[in-house]
Amino acid sequence: MALKIRKNQSPAALCPVGECMAFLRGAWTPNIIWQLSGGARRFSELRNDIKNISAKVLTQRLRELEELGVIHRAVMSTSPPSVEYSLSELGEELMPAIAAIISVGHRLKQRAAKAAA
Repeated sequence: MALKIRKNQSPAALCPVGECMAFLRGAWTPNIIWQLSGGARRFSELRNDIKNISAKVLTQRLRELEELGVIHRAVMSTSPPSVEYSLSELGEELMPAIAAIISVGHRLKQRAAKAAA
């Protein structure tokens, strides 16, 4: 006897989990958010903090995050002018999820180290 297929309660197109995961899809997006959680950072500081990211990709991700309202971009009136990026209120709301991912990542690294030993 075949099991009856149950219908999902919410349409997949409106799934908030899918929406958030699509946003975090970029390989560097969580890293950028994590680095900005410590406070405002300039472009060059983010480049130094996030190893192996190219300037092109960092620029693209920062623009995407700004368009989505996750970060603020502030142009400083210095000579020469500089730009600082910081988390918006929406970006701050992502921090518990990013912190949970980091916590699991630490545990996975520990298990891998124990398995290799």
